[in-house]
Formats: sequence, C-alpha cells, structure tokens
Amino acid sequence: MGVMRVSTGVSRRAFVTGAGVVGAAVVLPRQGGALAGGFAMAPSEASGAPSPVKLGLASYTFRNFSRAQLIGYMTQLNVDQLNPKDAKDHLPEDPAAEAQAVAAYKAAGFHLHAAGAIYFGQGTEQDIRAKFEYLKRANIPVMVAGDPTPQSLPLVEKFAREYDIRVAIHNHGPEDKLWPSPLDVLKDIRGMDARIGCCIDVGHTVRAGTDVVEAVYAVGPRLFNMHMKDLTDFHDKGSQVAVGDGRMPVREIFAALTKIHYPGYVDLEYEVHPDDPMPGVAKSYAFMRGVLAGMGYAEQPT
Repeated sequence: MGVMRVSTGVSRRAFVTGAGVVGAAVVLPRQGGALAGGFAMAPSEASGAPSPVKLGLASYTFRNFSRAQLIGYMTQLNVDQLNPKDAKDHLPEDPAAEAQAVAAYKAAGFHLHAAGAIYFGQGTEQDIRAKFEYLKRANIPVMVAGDPTPQSLPLVEKFAREYDIRVAIHNHGPEDKLWPSPLDVLKDIRGMDARIGCCIDVGHTVRAGTDVVEAVYAVGPRLFNMHMKDLTDFHDKGSQVAVGDGRMPVREIFAALTKIHYPGYVDLEYEVHPDDPMPGVAKSYAFMRGVLAGMGYAEQPT
C-alpha cells in the first residue's frame, strides 16, 4: 500500500497571495469567460494550457440548504459541475420533483455529471432498477453507489449494461466492512463489465491506510468519480478541514489524474460545518485552483 505522500509541489506560504486573490474571486458572480479578480477560466499565454482536471461539487456539501440556495452558492463559487444527491430538494427520487430540479439546474447553466451517493437499501431487482431509472430521467451518466453488496453486483452490472450508465462504487474507510479502500472495490469488480468502477473518496481512502496516489493509478480506467476533502490526521475522520489546510497530497493527486487521462470530475465534498460551509468551500476551491495554476493549467470554461 506504500507510504502516504504529503504534497510538496506547492507550499502553503508560496501562494498565500495568489490564493487570497482567487479566494476573493470565487465568491463573486460570473463575469463572462473569466473569474472576477483575475483568475482566468480560459487558457492564455500567461495562465497556461487548459486544465485536464475538472472541478465539481457534491451537493451533500450543502445538505442543510435548499436547491435554490445551492444554486446561489454555486454561482458565487463559479462552479457549474454538480454531483447531486437526494438530500433536501437537490435531486428528489420522485419523478415530478426530480424533473423540476433538473429544469432548475439547466436554467442555471449547470451540468449534472454524476449523482450520489445512492444506496440500495432493499437490494432487490425492483429497487436497483428504480435507481437506474432515477439517473436515466435526469440524463446523468454516472451513479455513485454507496452500498451495493458483492451479492447484488450481478444485478447492478446487468442494469449498468441495459441503461449504459457507469457505476462508481464509493469506498467508505475503515468503518466499511465491504470496501474500505478503492483497492477492495477492485478485488470484486475485476472481470466485470467496464461500466462498473470506483468513486475514490480521498479522505476515506487515506483513513483506510491506502496511498491515495497509488490508488488512482491502480483504479485507472475504472475511475469514474472523485470525492475531494482534506484531513489533518489520516486516522481521524473528524479532522476534516478545508482543502489545503490538511495533509492531503492534492498536487500529486492532480498529477496522477492527469497521467491516467482521467475524464471525470473531482467533486469537493466538504462535510464539516454543515450549517455554514461556504467559508471552507470557497477556501477549498481557491486552493485547488491555485494548485492547478501552479502546475501551469487554467481552469476550462464549460
């Protein structure tokens, strides 16, 4: 499993000024093709090539806020890539309510690239099919699956083929008796349809004792979604902080994603301060954008 890396490519002190500029920018409205405050959304000679790493948001971050509030916060953050969950009214499973949510996101200019985590509480064929119908109605190509069992995987695989929807099994750290690490997921899906893969939650991965950078390389083409967070203690789930304030090797993760040509999204899942997440969320995007800028990349417009 290797020794856990700590990012050294961009020092915290080195981009205090830059992160401050971007941090100010991310809480301002969109202004054409660039973020206010000077952070380029499109490539330029000064900012470098378009970033191969695409940033999104897991709506669970704003689980205590309504869909309208979520849309407002995302607009302030200049984030238009969303991984919604059936929390509050973000993406209800009821077909009529779901259609209203999809229409609201479309009107806001958002793209729904994944949904979840989604749980198969009953594990029956009817229950599993209903989850695929849920994604089909919203035209979402990736299901982040929270708790399929090895016994239910043949049914999940069957519907993944039928609906042509990729299933990203989410690891949940040492408390997860089935799949604490993405490497545990891989053991059960090798040989299955190529639509069955992983969602690497970086926080749960490091708590499972797995080198998250090595996990990215190991999962490779079966990596369909990423949940990004940061911890100050890789053994303590409660030590989560804004991305950049902990020990997560963010630059090395982004470099690994670039090397494997990861086509999906890196979704911030900020699980602390649920009643006031915006300061930590804004700081996290400022840091991640600062890392990408330090790697010579510019965030791509969508």
